[in-house]
Amino acid sequence: MQELLERKKGLRRSILIVDDDYIAREMLGKMLNDQYEISYAENGVIALEIIRRDKLKLSLVILDLHMPEMDGYSLLKLLRSDNELRRIPVIVLTSEKGAEVESLKLGAADFIAKPFDMPEVICARVSHSIELAEDSVIIHETERDELTGLFHKEFFFQYGKRLDDLNNNMPMDAVVADINRFHVVNELYGRSYGNLVLKTIGESLHELVSEAGGLACRRDNDQFCIYLPHNDELKNKLPQYIDAIDKRINDSNISLRYGVYSDDGSVKCMEHRFDYARLACQKLRNSYVSSYDFYNDEQHSKELFSERLINDMDKALSERQFKVYYQPKYSIAGDKPKLSSAEALIRWFHPEFGMISPGQFISLFEENGLIQKLDRFVWNEAAAQIRLWKDRYGIGIPVSVNVSRVDMFNSHLAQILEKITKQNGLENTDLLLEITESAYTDDSDQIIEMVKKLRKCGFRIEMDDFGSGYSSLNMLTSLPIDALKLDMKFIKVICENTKSARLVAIMIDIARLLEVPVIAEGVETKEQMELLKKLGCDIIQGYYFSKPLPPEEFGKLAEKELKEINHAYN
Repeated sequence: MQELLERKKGLRRSILIVDDDYIAREMLGKMLNDQYEISYAENGVIALEIIRRDKLKLSLVILDLHMPEMDGYSLLKLLRSDNELRRIPVIVLTSEKGAEVESLKLGAADFIAKPFDMPEVICARVSHSIELAEDSVIIHETERDELTGLFHKEFFFQYGKRLDDLNNNMPMDAVVADINRFHVVNELYGRSYGNLVLKTIGESLHELVSEAGGLACRRDNDQFCIYLPHNDELKNKLPQYIDAIDKRINDSNISLRYGVYSDDGSVKCMEHRFDYARLACQKLRNSYVSSYDFYNDEQHSKELFSERLINDMDKALSERQFKVYYQPKYSIAGDKPKLSSAEALIRWFHPEFGMISPGQFISLFEENGLIQKLDRFVWNEAAAQIRLWKDRYGIGIPVSVNVSRVDMFNSHLAQILEKITKQNGLENTDLLLEITESAYTDDSDQIIEMVKKLRKCGFRIEMDDFGSGYSSLNMLTSLPIDALKLDMKFIKVICENTKSARLVAIMIDIARLLEVPVIAEGVETKEQMELLKKLGCDIIQGYYFSKPLPPEEFGKLAEKELKEINHAYN
């Protein structure tokens, strides 16, 4: 690449003139030697030796077709079939009209007729052929990934769209291939080995598209895209392709997952085809059952539904389709359970779909960042409700609100929350902030600093889903929290499974060591409640006491049960 750029800046390029006619060689040399470095050969055999020796500096070969030893046709075929030599453009010398067409079909860049035309015309043909060849090489270097030889993403989609346009949007299949845990491969075996794996995959995919037609690219560090003419047999052939790639890699520690969109005529846009293939590929994340999956109608319906929810969110907020429900938490430390606080839980009452489960939209909004809007809505609703209960019933009930991982990276989070409590005339202790255990592992230092800042402002932090397996015991010693909330999956089987009971006991012991209370959610039976109390759990939440309630019903419950607040944290 650098050599080509230097040539384009004006350095003298090298030309090899191949002709058994001495006079013809000299005449051409005289015409061109003011601009180029000229070398000569009287037949194809000598020319081939010079070309192989000087392949990196030669800019052009001018080749006579009729010579002894090796004629021009044979040399031209040989050059076009060699991956290293084919980049050198060839202009043929001929006096036969038919030979011009045949040589162009064999890959010649241009021709010069014998007897020679005006020198200006010959120089222009030479300059034009060199320029085109060098531009072609530069484009090739730019459009392709140097390591794998596959297209870069940008060129891949440009060529794919052009392919669609030229073929009247013929059916095309899209395949996305991901290397499982590729970062671990680099860490364990080194980057050079990782690069070898990528190169091997690139070579395999290049052979595949060369055989089947289509295009392939390296999209990201460890992701590849393949665009192929639709084949009804792809589902049967894909395992063969995968097996061939695996054999070529020849390493049982390296595995790929493949997501496929098989064209059914419903999608015309190339980008959408790959969006669907990527969804099928993502579905296989952490799966050990299969290495490939086809995008299907169920996924398509789910994708459309998710897209509809995303599009409807702002309207739902403005029309107050979202409602905040409150599930009471009871302190069980004394003889009689006492209402101590509540958790704010969001519900979406969609005008078309009815009540939508939070499990259908929370993770979706977390992925695209919309969760921040929803969290702020909940924070404001919960704060306003706490104020209302204080004014109406004379009781102050702290409410836990969820703070997502996206929120934790907002440097203004503390100011936002303080503004909400101040506007409602509340203390910061009235809002309890639930942060999932997994959030602490995204960027633990940054998250911990934010938690420290929030606690310094007076907010109390509850670690949600504790025991789900993200935190190390060492990390727990440095986590600034005010309560541990057990993952409900342990609670569901606590009475039937002694191992779960033992694990809960250990987690409660950890909380004692950290000197923070333990909250158990998902408690549904008296047996669960009594066992948790026996193990030393402080606060219970679940259907055993109450389902999540609309604010009016919760207020009546609170008024009935709380004449004097006996808050568990006190």
